Amino acid sequence: MARLELSGPNAQQIQYWNEQAGPKWVALHDLIDAQIGPLGRRVMERAAIAAGERVLDVGCGCGPATLEIARRVGPTGSVVGVDVSAVMLERARAAALASGLDQVRFEEADAQVHDFPPNAFDVLFSRFGVMFFADPQAAFTNLARAMRRGGRMAFVCWRSLPENPWMSVPLAAALEHIAPPPPRAADAPGPLAFADAERVGRILERAGLAEVGFEHLDEVITVGGGRDLDQSADFLLQMGPVGAALREAGGPVPVAVTTAVREAITPFLTPVGVRMPSAAWIVTARRA
Repeated sequence: MARLELSGPNAQQIQYWNEQAGPKWVALHDLIDAQIGPLGRRVMERAAIAAGERVLDVGCGCGPATLEIARRVGPTGSVVGVDVSAVMLERARAAALASGLDQVRFEEADAQVHDFPPNAFDVLFSRFGVMFFADPQAAFTNLARAMRRGGRMAFVCWRSLPENPWMSVPLAAALEHIAPPPPRAADAPGPLAFADAERVGRILERAGLAEVGFEHLDEVITVGGGRDLDQSADFLLQMGPVGAALREAGGPVPVAVTTAVREAITPFLTPVGVRMPSAAWIVTARRA
């Protein structure tokens, strides 16, 4: 099967999600899905995905949300999951084969430039998969063409770092012991790139989408899928802003950082795991 070339506007993201992030997400797949799966289901419900519909899942990763959508649309519908990460799609295809769902398929593609068939989808969905485009304006213009007229879009994305204690609390603890990473532009591709609703609204409207709406999704999430305190701390050392800061710092993880992150999340420990507040947007729109 052909692999995406490391070229084009999102070459850096293609390389990152194949060589660094992708293998890590596959290894931690079950924990990640346990953490953000409930948020994805909230978006599916908001999108009112129904039997017989054709759905495009953008940034599908290892495919758990794609498979859930496939069950919702049933055998008379279809769902296509797209992602730039070959290693994550390999995991998704294996899960699809095991599920026995014939109405789902996965494509390795850069959604910003991929030649989707026009007017092919009733619903465009994404669970934290649309914040990484080098040119989100071009990406959503391309994606809008793939939606039928009147088709619905619904995705979930993180709000700002201070609104997300599950990110900010362990990061503040870690930065007591390592140098902070270089500052990034607020709209640089990454998990927090869509925190500014006004900016995102302008992007979507210019892409030909109408009735753009933003809903606060404030949920207490189970960090690292409900494991014990040490395992939850280890999860945060690998994922999110702490993981990014440690990669930037290089070298082995200092013991002081591990200890600090563990202590910072201890107040959030419950009988079902580390439970911390999160803040996201549910973004909805229609193709005009």
